[in-house]
Amino acid sequence: MPKSKLRKKVQAAHTHEAQVQTNEPHLPAESPKWLAPVMVANFLIGLIWIVVFYVSQTRYPIPSIGAWNMVIGFTFVGVGFSLATKWR
Repeated sequence: MPKSKLRKKVQAAHTHEAQVQTNEPHLPAESPKWLAPVMVANFLIGLIWIVVFYVSQTRYPIPSIGAWNMVIGFTFVGVGFSLATKWR
């Protein structure tokens, strides 16, 4: 079936849309090399921090701050999860 002719205004709009689409930057195909090791390290540090806190009956890793040790451990785990969202 033959294609109908486009009016000049519509044709100009179509060429502008094509230029906008081609000028968008492309996202990188891979994540940086440091991302995966840092992510896994944060997961492990957070896990070890929490396990040490429970096994030592709240005496370690930092005895003077008490239950805030849990917050520190979960912060490491949270940073690991935030890095996991950027991993490709």
